[in-house]
Amino acid sequence: MPLSLYHTLKMKRHIDGTSKTVLYLLCNLTLIFEKNEEDVMELEHNFYGVNFAPFPRRGVLSSENAHCSMAAMVEATAANWVILSPSGIQSDPYSEEINWNTDATPTDEELCGAIRFAKQLGLQVALKPTVNCANGVWRARISFFDHDVPCETQWNRWFASYTAFQTHYAALAEAEGCGLFLTGCEMTMTEHREREWRALIAAVRQQYHGPVSYNCDKYGEDHVNWWDAVDCIASSGYYPLKDWKNQLDRIEVVSQKYKKPVLFSEAGCMNITGSSAVPNNWELKGTRNDLEQADWYEAMFSACAKRPWVMGFGAWDWPADTRAVSAYAVSGRPAAKIIHSAYQGGVLE
Repeated sequence: MPLSLYHTLKMKRHIDGTSKTVLYLLCNLTLIFEKNEEDVMELEHNFYGVNFAPFPRRGVLSSENAHCSMAAMVEATAANWVILSPSGIQSDPYSEEINWNTDATPTDEELCGAIRFAKQLGLQVALKPTVNCANGVWRARISFFDHDVPCETQWNRWFASYTAFQTHYAALAEAEGCGLFLTGCEMTMTEHREREWRALIAAVRQQYHGPVSYNCDKYGEDHVNWWDAVDCIASSGYYPLKDWKNQLDRIEVVSQKYKKPVLFSEAGCMNITGSSAVPNNWELKGTRNDLEQADWYEAMFSACAKRPWVMGFGAWDWPADTRAVSAYAVSGRPAAKIIHSAYQGGVLE
């Protein structure tokens, strides 16, 4: 990664105190960078994560229940990463304003406390600030006219608000030493605005100096044209149990094109009969089926273990209070044992 190279140059110059060493390293910049890109593919094969308490409301992360639940998550899954997703709220998919100062979002103090507690548990932390619509419309639908029209909402004003939202949390991630920053999630109908996304990522890098990525939606990996601007490809891996091989074949082409490892920063299946065939359908109704959920995780790990470019997973999800779980949650279910076995056994190593 460019960051690692920058630190290598800076440290070498500090140690030697000579411009000659720096000049030598700069002359070999291409060679070092190419080697470093290869190393990323190898070194990052240990992201064994869980999405904890997605989109927590104010007061949730600082609760005793949340602390107990996160500790239980580590024990039950053998995770070494946790993904935290504070939400920004816009009224509907056509609103230009994002607000992260409501009861729908934890305070900065709460979030910092959760990050520090996670580190005490031995976890690395990925921060993924995520926009949601107050009217319940999925964030992937956020969109505006591609040409400015008087009296209509506009891309430039929305991206200004979105950039302020992301850079606020990028600065927090820098201050708290987070190991990865994800610049949003499943913003499908915004992704064609390449110029704005590149500017956003550049603004984030001004505040946060660790690895940066973006979490695209399932089936969207080959529709993002600016993966070169981030450090890894991140995706929501909600793929049918029997289709993982086909999808991985498709995603591998993207990984090779950009020379980036792939993180399935969301990956999950509901404990409902039929969900393993359409794991992205959160509206599916049916009978409870814990074993089908566990089978789905086993199939995912088995398929991904054969792909050296897969760097890890973020299982979706583990709740802040294990007394109130969603159909996707793995807490207290056989799927947690499958995850524990895969993570503890180093499924990608």
